[in-house]
Amino acid sequence: MIDRELKRVLGQMTYGAYVVSTRVGDVTRAYTATWVYQVSFEDPIVAISISPKHDTFELIDQAGWCTVSILAGDQIEQAQYFSYPGRRFRHIGDYLDESNGQPFLRDCVGWYRAVVEDRKDMGDHTLFFARIDEVHEVRLEQPGLTYSSRKGWRIADSPAREPGVSVHKLLGMLEEQ
Repeated sequence: MIDRELKRVLGQMTYGAYVVSTRVGDVTRAYTATWVYQVSFEDPIVAISISPKHDTFELIDQAGWCTVSILAGDQIEQAQYFSYPGRRFRHIGDYLDESNGQPFLRDCVGWYRAVVEDRKDMGDHTLFFARIDEVHEVRLEQPGLTYSSRKGWRIADSPAREPGVSVHKLLGMLEEQ
């Protein structure tokens, strides 16, 4: 059992919200993920963390690829819908479209296809390391949806810096030292 204090602190961490999906034959599965992140820039590689108990896990493993749709701030309904086990989906077509047999979330910020190159078992989850080989812009002007277990769903659209203040000010301060 996780320590209460550790759980509270980790609950403050904020993550982007994504729908990860794949298809094998006529079976499509998708789930809401918050543990997706870029691990390399020049080589466009992402890490996707998923429990082997999740029904989408086996399909990603079989297919060797998945799509990652970046949720927009107005897609809380979709985020919540796909947070339930895929085998219970009855209205998956209400939210997903397809491109060349690849499922993606309709009206997302953007989506990409990633081909699994490696995996690493980590405790109760597995990290799939996947190379992005196809990308699609949809609504890039929309702010993304974020999540933390303590604060819930949030829209990531507020700048953290005051207007006119940039990293250049910090760099100037460092040069003065």
